[in-house]
Amino acid sequence: MQHVAPLAKLIEQFRRLPGIGPKMAARLAYHILEMDKEKVVALSQAILEAKEKIGYCSVCFNLTDCDPCRICQAAERDGSVICVVEQPQDVAAMERTREYRGLYHVLHGALSPLEGIGPDDIRLKELLARLQHGSVQEVIMATNPNVEGEATAMYIARLLKPLGITVTRIAHGLPVGGDLEYADEVTLSKALENRRNM
Repeated sequence: MQHVAPLAKLIEQFRRLPGIGPKMAARLAYHILEMDKEKVVALSQAILEAKEKIGYCSVCFNLTDCDPCRICQAAERDGSVICVVEQPQDVAAMERTREYRGLYHVLHGALSPLEGIGPDDIRLKELLARLQHGSVQEVIMATNPNVEGEATAMYIARLLKPLGITVTRIAHGLPVGGDLEYADEVTLSKALENRRNM
């Protein structure tokens, strides 16, 4: 279908976003055209402001609008524990639990030799530098439960073993509310492997 040039340009911009196909891009573009001009201006200003004011924390490399970030600055956080995650979104997920009170380190990726991503392509040197101060006693590996995430966790664990720092891995298994009959074999084996006493 042919669209007028400005609409086609808007649709193309939406298509560049991850997970947005041609139909969703068109739907979003038409929705923007239906919005009041004030709301469109507010949306565009919010996008520009986020792009201009958000950067990376110089300590943990999470997204922040101040440096160091509020988590790294917080005196009530446990500085003896660092949770290593792949992306800033993972920090947000961990924080939603309201259970974890330590610090974070965001790698901005995972090791993937097939894609040419090695140790120098993620924030691994920065993690090792943070651990040189001797105040960290435990590193929790919270990388994704896929091939790349597991490889990254194992690689980091081997690097940290000589430092005498405890390295733990978040458990993997069945989601709360999930049914056994619908779980795949890998998920079930991880659930069995990570079982605990009751």
